[in-house]
Amino acid sequence: MSTLTRQLSGAHETVQAFTRHVDVPLLGEVAVPPPDKLAYYAGIGVLAALQVIEWPLALVITAGHVLADQHLSGLAKGLGEALETA
Repeated sequence: MSTLTRQLSGAHETVQAFTRHVDVPLLGEVAVPPPDKLAYYAGIGVLAALQVIEWPLALVITAGHVLADQHLSGLAKGLGEALETA
């Protein structure tokens, strides 16, 4: 096994260890975000339900937040791998 393969395998195991999954009957296994992110999404939902903000705006805000988290987690993963090899 090459060094790169071992590093990728270790990173994958670490992500799996800290990610919670829930089995949803029709969707299968779904990853659950951490509690702070769930609170953020719930807050956006409450604001939309109380009509403080419109539903389309709530969806755009939530989608932007999810995409930003994915991008930042990819950057952090790349930085971590670079530091491990140094």
